[in-house]
Amino acid sequence: MRQILLIATGGTIASKESGQRLAPAISSQELLACVPQAASYCQVDAVQLMNLDSTSIGPAHWLQISRCIQEHYEQYDGFVVTHGTDTTAYTSAALLYLIQNSPKPIVLTGAQRSISLADTDARKNLSDAILYAADVSSHDVSLVFNGRVILGTRARKERTRSYDAFSCVDYPDVAVIRDGKIIRYLEVRSYKKDDRPTFFHRLNPNILLLTLIPGMHGQILDKLIDDYAAIIFQSFGVGGLPDGGEGEMAHSVGRWISAGKTILMMTQVPYEGSDMEIYQVGQQVKKRYPMLETYNMTMEAAVTKLMWILGQTAQAHEISHLFYQPVQHDLIR
Repeated sequence: MRQILLIATGGTIASKESGQRLAPAISSQELLACVPQAASYCQVDAVQLMNLDSTSIGPAHWLQISRCIQEHYEQYDGFVVTHGTDTTAYTSAALLYLIQNSPKPIVLTGAQRSISLADTDARKNLSDAILYAADVSSHDVSLVFNGRVILGTRARKERTRSYDAFSCVDYPDVAVIRDGKIIRYLEVRSYKKDDRPTFFHRLNPNILLLTLIPGMHGQILDKLIDDYAAIIFQSFGVGGLPDGGEGEMAHSVGRWISAGKTILMMTQVPYEGSDMEIYQVGQQVKKRYPMLETYNMTMEAAVTKLMWILGQTAQAHEISHLFYQPVQHDLIR
């Protein structure tokens, strides 16, 4: 029988009414007790790594989760991480960069309503996640939610209350889970018996994500230049800066690059990605200034990949090489 480790981190799935609104309070063992059917197809142990609202989970916690998995990697056949939905997409992407090429599945899940409630999606999501983690054909990092299996680098939360909270952006679902059965849509990567993942232990979270709005001026960038190692622009449409390469914003970008900072351009639009070559306002900037472009990456993957890269190197050519090196279909060109 396959051995699974349940790693609880908090979130809505583990929340109770505290008198001051919902807050995580349910333990990992209590979560596991709500899905007794899992014992019919695997042996599950549970640990309580933290008990936080996912709004409070960030890079230090991603490293903590990764270390926990690394410490127990040889003992278990798969891992399930219960997590608040608000930042699950960031955590799932981060874990794919921190734990690369894992023959064993690392499955994130959560819920829109607490597992303590009668009318909840939590029990099904948790049961499905354990089922998927216990399957011998499952590998790498994925999100299991509302019967869907989504690659860790392709998940995005798009609904705040509905049970169908997550979408798989610009990529098909890996599988669906219906009536306790896994129906796979895509062939997954095969691993050899002796394959082991590569674990990374450093992230640099010193990144600014700036969403452009009409009328925004470039002076704000000059005020922040000493505070961040990199800036990610969420631009309009397929990507560009106001007034192209001659605008105030572009000149501020030039000063950032001269100071050795990394510049990354992405689109605010959820689907179909960026392409700065299409319009003059993008092409001029990209031609004049050496910046990275996300193309069809999700925001969550772009943010966490850049944190991972900057944790490994500060050399511009190495940053560019690593960014454009696809990891688990995060970048499709």
